[in-house]
Amino acid sequence: MSTSTTSAPPGTEDPPPARAAPRRRGGRTPARTGWRRALRRDWQLYSLAILPLLFFLVFRYLPMIGNVIAFRRFEPGGSIFGEEWVGLRYVQMFLSDPTFWQVFRNTLWIGGLTLLFCFPIPIVLALLLNEVRRRSLKRFVQSVSYLPHFLSIVIVAGITLQMLASDGPVNHVLGWFGHEPIRFIQEPEWFRTIYVGSEIWQTAGWGTILYLAALTTIDEDLYEAARIDGANRWQQIWHVTLPGIRPTMVTLLILNIGTFMAVGFEKVLLLYNPLTYPTADVISTYVYRAGVESNSFSYAAAIGLFEAIIGLVLITSANQLSRRTVGTSLW
Repeated sequence: MSTSTTSAPPGTEDPPPARAAPRRRGGRTPARTGWRRALRRDWQLYSLAILPLLFFLVFRYLPMIGNVIAFRRFEPGGSIFGEEWVGLRYVQMFLSDPTFWQVFRNTLWIGGLTLLFCFPIPIVLALLLNEVRRRSLKRFVQSVSYLPHFLSIVIVAGITLQMLASDGPVNHVLGWFGHEPIRFIQEPEWFRTIYVGSEIWQTAGWGTILYLAALTTIDEDLYEAARIDGANRWQQIWHVTLPGIRPTMVTLLILNIGTFMAVGFEKVLLLYNPLTYPTADVISTYVYRAGVESNSFSYAAAIGLFEAIIGLVLITSANQLSRRTVGTSLW
């Protein structure tokens, strides 16, 4: 008994079974191979990050190991990790020290005033420069405002001390109006004004660079649409310009909040004196005197660790708050 086979009409044959995808040797994932391919292709660019990474590793992360002496008794000439474990002894010492709490309040005051005035002024200056149409005037104002940034803190402090000395130019001008000379440098109530004023003069112009760069990324069609809708210059700034630079503003604000407690150590150290300690002494200068001048390294390390923890909490909280409210965050 024979069976006949009928051939299917052309075009109706079953497709051949799909071939199984070859297995990758060693279990390499596409993301891993893509990263290696990018590294081989752009190794010159990645090599530029070696020195910055080494800098942060050597001067930022490795010194964190020394924080262990905040919980151990350290003696100069002994072990770098301390002689014996003392627990929270040094933490209790500075928490019960009234001088520390005075220094802590001074840090909050100076840090808050610096953030309040030094953060918005570069934004205002950038907006004003963006409205200037004469290029020669714009370049002149930019050059003059940028110049103080390139001066060292020692020079800035020296200029400030000379300007505000008892026989300095400021008191000479006050004398022309019949005012008695003011001892700006010796009066504690003047220190915060002097510090914040010098900080604005030194940093305001340089801070406008990022905002001016952010202004160039705003689409000109948005301004054209706003003008068609009848918006004047102030309304265009409020509804177009400020929303366009908001990510840059939020990022810099978070970074400034993170350094809120680390008020400029060098400038405070150069400007203050024992007469102005009640309002000028901050945590960083107090740690310097306690650690370097008094050789209380463990006590100073405990205070520095406390300051670092507060800074970490501030920058993390500011980042989370910005993400939830504005929708923009640093990470």
